[in-house]
This record gives sequence, structure tokens and C-alpha cells, in this order.
Amino acid sequence: MPDFDGHDAILMIAASETSPDLYYASGFLAPDDFIYFETPRQKVLLMSDLEIDRARAESRADRVLSISKYEEVAGKTGAENPTALHALDVALREHGIRSLLVPRKFPIEAADFLRGKGFHLDFRKGSILPERETKSGPEIEHILEVQRHTEAAMERAIQAIRESEVRDETLYRDGQPLTAEAIKRIVAFDLMERECIAQHTIVACGDLGCDPHNRGTGPLKADRTIILDIFPRSSESGYYGDLTRTVVRGRASDAVRKIYDAVARAQEVVFGRLKVGADGVEIHQAVMDHFNHLGYRTGEVDGRMQGFFHGTGHGVGLEIHEPPRISRRGDVLRDGHVVTVEPGLYYPGVGAVRTEDLVVVTEGGYHNLTSCPKVLEV
Repeated sequence: MPDFDGHDAILMIAASETSPDLYYASGFLAPDDFIYFETPRQKVLLMSDLEIDRARAESRADRVLSISKYEEVAGKTGAENPTALHALDVALREHGIRSLLVPRKFPIEAADFLRGKGFHLDFRKGSILPERETKSGPEIEHILEVQRHTEAAMERAIQAIRESEVRDETLYRDGQPLTAEAIKRIVAFDLMERECIAQHTIVACGDLGCDPHNRGTGPLKADRTIILDIFPRSSESGYYGDLTRTVVRGRASDAVRKIYDAVARAQEVVFGRLKVGADGVEIHQAVMDHFNHLGYRTGEVDGRMQGFFHGTGHGVGLEIHEPPRISRRGDVLRDGHVVTVEPGLYYPGVGAVRTEDLVVVTEGGYHNLTSCPKVLEV
């Protein structure tokens, strides 16, 4: 049960397709805004006539109410041109609700209206449903399923790179230069067939990969690092997978080989510390210490950051980036946290390497949900 923090109810107004908290609470996936409130006794949806039957069949709500009927009631009690907010006013009073806990992204129009009607609203720092951070067994199965689909798409992408020809340092496939865009299309189509949506996939070659969020463009080159970062969402469950591999088509330089080995060992530093109660700040610092010990310094050089300058990991679930964090502002890990382990090193002119696995924290340590091979040269 959610923590109501002394309030009568939790209230959300959003489209559950874009609100993980609302989808988690209601179990109902919809592209348009709807109203949800929960008391310690029941979950209630206020739905349009268009969606009410589907909501009654698919949601986890105890009651699904008709907005149009409550608008009629509001009209009979004096509201001119009653709206969904007038319907909400009637429904909340009917349930004896006066104080509400709402998410930070709550619509300001609704907040002003409800406060004008005498309701007390408070916002909670962070997620309105912090219990969403720890994943149940069924949730972990959903994440594992999409991770398997992600791995299959990764294998297809790497196979396309492996099968390419090298002409004048450029990769060719089917007589055409093999581009980052072409690999992203391979990934997107493969995942679409698996009922997953891949957005913002990264295929970054050479120095483009030294900006960790550069999605990559243009022809791929031989003998240079190519970062492949795929993080799709399942269209069926709403959960994400997340996977990164770095490959070189041809021969990696000695410097790149050493960086790759340092990143692989950094993952082991994390794996050795993952357990319930571990501090994400301390794990991240151990990775920083590991890189510093090997001589891989982090800082700005010629106006550009290099080294290791992002977090070691983040939570994954109904959002691709959610708590907990394994970073310099990290969190304490709990049983059921699903987190990435993704150290990386970035040196313009040399290469960029990032390797990412997805794991679930357990009482005994962790369980790696990722089985995709780690191979540098393909």
C-alpha cells in the first residue's frame, strides 16, 4: 500500500502511457489523460464513456466511475458548463476526501481548481509511489523478457557489422556504406517485430562515442570503437530493457584494448560490491578509484570531458532512468532493485568504450539478467 503521508488520498491526472506512476497504480494503459485517486480502502478511476468499459475490464481499480454522470451531478448542484474537474470535485466529496497527495507534474489547472474548491494539496519529493523502485517477481520477469529481445536485436546489429566489408577504412554492406542510421533501422525493425519500441538507440563510432549520449551518425569506420546502446520499451508490459556493447570491426589499437580491459574490470569491481544495503555512492567511488589507479584520469581537456564522467548505474523499470542511482549522488540498494552496471571510458582521438549489463539486487548479492556476449573485435 502507498504511503499517504497523512493525506486522505493520492490523486493523479495524466495519460498512463507517459506516466509510469499512474500505470503502476492503475494497471491501465491509455494514451489520453484520466483521473485516478486512491484511499487506504480503494482505488477509483474517473473515466470517459469511450474508455469506461475497457477500464473496468483491464484496470486494477476497485471502482470505475463515469465522468459524464458526475458532470451531470455537478451541473445539477450549480456548476455552469461542468467539466471533468467539476466531476472530480463531486467524486472526492462523495468519498469524504479533503486532503490530497499529488505528483510533482500534477496539472496546474487542476491544482488551482481544487484549491479554489477548498481541497488541500501537497507534493511529494521524488516519486509519489517510491515503492515502485523495488520490483516484484512478475515485474522482473517482464524486464527479463524485454532484455532478451534487446539482446537479440544487439546480436543482429553486431552481425551486420561483422559481415560488412572494409573499403578504404569504411564499412560496406550490400554495396553501400554501412551507416549508424542503417544499424539503428535494423535494431528498430527487429524490436518492432518483438512488440518493443526502440527510441534514441545509440550507434556511435570513433570520437562520436566520446559523447556518451551522442546517438551517432554517418558511415561506420573499420578499426574504431563503435558503441551500441539499445534500451527499448515493451509495448505489452511497458517495461524497459537496457544493454550496451562496444565493438571494433577489424583490429583494435593497443590503447583501445587496454581501455576495454579496464572497463571490463570496472564492471567486476561493481559486481563484487552489489548487495542489499550497499551504498551507490561508495560503489561509484570504487569505480573511480579503479580507473584512477590504472592511470585513466577524468577531467576537461581542450574544452571536452574525457575519462569516466557519468554514473555507474541507474534503476530500470517502467522508466529507462529511475531510482536508485549508483553515482556520486547514489542511493542505498534494496532487494528487488533492478539496476544497470555501465562503466565507460572516453578519450577523443583514442576511442570510447562502455559495457552495460542489467542486474537485479538480491539478498545474496545480485543476479545478472544479461547474457549477451562481450567481444571487442568482430
